[in-house]
Amino acid sequence: MIRLTRRYRFCASHRLHAPGLSESENRALYGKCNHPFGHGHNYVLDVSVRGPVDPDTGLAVELEALDRLVGRNILEAIDHRNLNAEVEAFREAVPTSENLGLEIYRRLSSGWGSAFPPNRPALEKIRIAETEKNIFEISSHG
Repeated sequence: MIRLTRRYRFCASHRLHAPGLSESENRALYGKCNHPFGHGHNYVLDVSVRGPVDPDTGLAVELEALDRLVGRNILEAIDHRNLNAEVEAFREAVPTSENLGLEIYRRLSSGWGSAFPPNRPALEKIRIAETEKNIFEISSHG
């Protein structure tokens, strides 16, 4: 089995604000990330896939198919967007990087079967870096 990791970059803004908390509780919990006008990040997304090498092509994954899936299901939806206002999943949920990672994983998983043939590679994990210090991983292993 081969594991291949492909890197993507996108920019997005958000405001961390939980509607069930008071203004002071939100400020205490989220600090500067609770600023009323929000703030942005230059995110780095790593998508890792796992599968056997196809004996005919010598590839574990067709990169163009992976790029199309990530472009269509992720980048078109969230790149240069205000996550709170423009991404349906965050109309109710706080757009933390934890929740963003879960949403990206969900979107990739939902499109995986149509992007790859039945003997396709498996989505193993995603890794999203919000900053150099804050990096989140979501994997198929729970």
